[in-house]
Amino acid sequence: MKHIHVFAVLAVTTLSLGGSILSSASEEGYDNTAVLDGKLPPAYRDWTLITVAHEEGNLNDIRAVLGNDIAVKAYRDGTLPFPDGAVIARVAWAYVPSEENNKAFGHAQSFVAGAPTHIQFMVKNSREYATTGGWGYTQFQQGKPSKLDVAACFSCHLPVKNRDFVFARYSP
Repeated sequence: MKHIHVFAVLAVTTLSLGGSILSSASEEGYDNTAVLDGKLPPAYRDWTLITVAHEEGNLNDIRAVLGNDIAVKAYRDGTLPFPDGAVIARVAWAYVPSEENNKAFGHAQSFVAGAPTHIQFMVKNSREYATTGGWGYTQFQQGKPSKLDVAACFSCHLPVKNRDFVFARYSP
């Protein structure tokens, strides 16, 4: 009887652990290449913030750079090249002055995120994307996949080859 009780406890524990692992994998990793097939990761907005940036010029946007668990662990550990399965997201909004904040300050000095512009993803799969440094690229506008010149993405990332083609530096 004691053996049956121990077996039952082990079975329940294994099922619980397996369920949480599957839950985590389906939410976090689901299939990291699915984003390149036009499927937004289900919870990408809950990923960890890597850094923020402001891009001037024609883009004039404000950006949040997010990473899935694999990417964030690589950033924190200083792992280069990034391991396969790492996904980095760049969420961008128009960079606009905040009328409310500027009224409070008495002069123009505050800027905030305005209308969303687009979301870009980099997915690491060194075998599948060997010709682009191991990274696949995609872009979404208004939640839908949009045209993106992958060769142009890669050529833009060449100057940071020594950082595995990743511009964003981790801001702990």
